[in-house]
Amino acid sequence: MRILSLNGWGGRLGEELVEYVGAADPDVLCLQEATNTPAATAPWLIYRDGGGELLQRANLFREVGAALPAHQHFFFPAARGPLHDGDRAIPSEWGLATFVRNSLPIIGQAQDFIHGAFSADGFGEHPRSRNAHAVRLHDYATGKTVVVVHLHGLRDLDGKGDTPARDAQTARLIELIGRVRDDGDGLAVCGDFNVLPDGRMLIALRQIGLTELVTSRGFTDTRTSYYRKTPRYADYMLVSGEVDVRSFEVVEEPEVSDHRALLLEIG
Repeated sequence: MRILSLNGWGGRLGEELVEYVGAADPDVLCLQEATNTPAATAPWLIYRDGGGELLQRANLFREVGAALPAHQHFFFPAARGPLHDGDRAIPSEWGLATFVRNSLPIIGQAQDFIHGAFSADGFGEHPRSRNAHAVRLHDYATGKTVVVVHLHGLRDLDGKGDTPARDAQTARLIELIGRVRDDGDGLAVCGDFNVLPDGRMLIALRQIGLTELVTSRGFTDTRTSYYRKTPRYADYMLVSGEVDVRSFEVVEEPEVSDHRALLLEIG
């Protein structure tokens, strides 16, 4: 089973991202910062915040789904707010998307908020609402069951350090995992955590028996050349002892976001 985790950056490099994901053809794709704008008629829209403007792919979720026709597609909005086509404001949903190959039966799942709650009338003030999705899969090829969880951790304008809000987020994530995972299940947790490697969130996940693969395998950067700031850590992949790791890669090329993709193969 191949699991790919990627922050889609709102589809700023949407065409390149869709091409890469289609070619990679993972069994499970965990996509953060996905957009879903059913009323859009143009492929590109503008996000405006604090005087700045960012280009967004209007329907990244739909386009990635079209590139993975052999998968089930799930979209979980954290918020709905305005994107702009010139002076026209169009309501757009923003959140997580999960794609699971049809040959992998989904035998359990849960989605919930780990910070805040769904915002239907705007993206909200920082730190904005965040959700996570856990899916329990049976692999006929190996006879094993694995739970795959991904999240987009809250963004604090003061940085990636420990905060009470991040501690609460961690507790909610662990509770969500417990709702879906049975004894003996393998577990993989991935996504854009927005924390530092020595932060309390990763310490807590290690304490429930997970191994963090990015730093433990010597990777020092999960951001691409499109990201100009430091620190360079944001994305992580963690696995439990039941998971047979065949390979793990922090993908350097192609660059399809300001985040690098994380690619895990398990047996």
